[in-house]
Amino acid sequence: MSYLVLTHLNKTYDGTTAVNDFSLQVEKGEFISLLGPSGCGKTTTLRMVAGFETPDSGSIHLDGEEITSIPPNHRGMGMVFQSYALFPNMTAWNNVAFGLRVAKIPTAKINNRVNELLDLVDLSDDGHKYAREMSGGQQQRVALARALAIEPRVLLLDEPLSALDAVVRVSLRHEIRRIQSALGITTIYVTHDQEEALSISDRVVVMRQAVIEQIGTPEEIYIQPQTRFVATFVGTINQFSGIMKDKQKGLVTGINGDWELSIAQISQGKIPEGAPITVFVRPEEIHVSKIDKSADYANSLQAVLKTITLLGPVTRLNLDFYGQSIIADIKTVDRHRFILNKPVELSFSREACRIMSDDDFPHDDD
Repeated sequence: MSYLVLTHLNKTYDGTTAVNDFSLQVEKGEFISLLGPSGCGKTTTLRMVAGFETPDSGSIHLDGEEITSIPPNHRGMGMVFQSYALFPNMTAWNNVAFGLRVAKIPTAKINNRVNELLDLVDLSDDGHKYAREMSGGQQQRVALARALAIEPRVLLLDEPLSALDAVVRVSLRHEIRRIQSALGITTIYVTHDQEEALSISDRVVVMRQAVIEQIGTPEEIYIQPQTRFVATFVGTINQFSGIMKDKQKGLVTGINGDWELSIAQISQGKIPEGAPITVFVRPEEIHVSKIDKSADYANSLQAVLKTITLLGPVTRLNLDFYGQSIIADIKTVDRHRFILNKPVELSFSREACRIMSDDDFPHDDD
């Protein structure tokens, strides 16, 4: 049996469904991220695990014990909030020591534990500081150390980095993963930031409108999205709407017959010939070249370059393809090869194409 098991959890507020039939099995030491837009139910799920919310139905088991109705302070959970929630009248050292004192841990053990944790989060020289004297990143490190001080069975983090600037977020998320790996602690991490979830998780649970859309490794979520929402929410992706022309050969044509694509993945669902279908291609999969200068790819389309956007080592090209916007990412060192409003050739492999039937995978809400 898995270490943490959530089974058919449901939660409603005033008739509005917040979490619908949520089931998940988490192994001991695993790092799981709940990813989705605001209002999808990820924080409500986390709060049910913590015991701050009671599910309307379903169960929660931890290490073989059902904890669905057990109060939060008896579950052995460590919680890190977005707002840090530090005691302003206490130093960093005393904030970390607080839970240990409540648990009546001997003073000598408290001293050793707090010093050890402050060293773990790189704050061994800042224990004397108050929250007002520390940066946001330092305060969040204190909050993390405080949550870890009680040696929790599960570490829960609710969008802990969303209030920080971009540079600090990137640094601190890797620190969180380093600390989690070093301690081997089971962790559930809530975020709306797809890059954050993909970069630090063992598995990602993508949620939308109170339900799970897909559970998988970061690679599976990005490379093999199972629904239209996952494909479009995680990363940037191009969509070619067409018709299944020849399933055996893997040929898809544009609705007006103005283009044709060769695809490798044709087993997704029962897609009959003539059915409407969407072909998804990631921007980094597209090779851009001058007309008739492309490499040997199965698919080759012509488009007109409209904008060039520098994104550091990568440059994003926005192209017009029969009135549709297509995005391709190229190396920045190659950007000077292309001229605005000039036609270019877009090439990509059959394997770069991910298809979804328009019937099996409904469009996002308007």
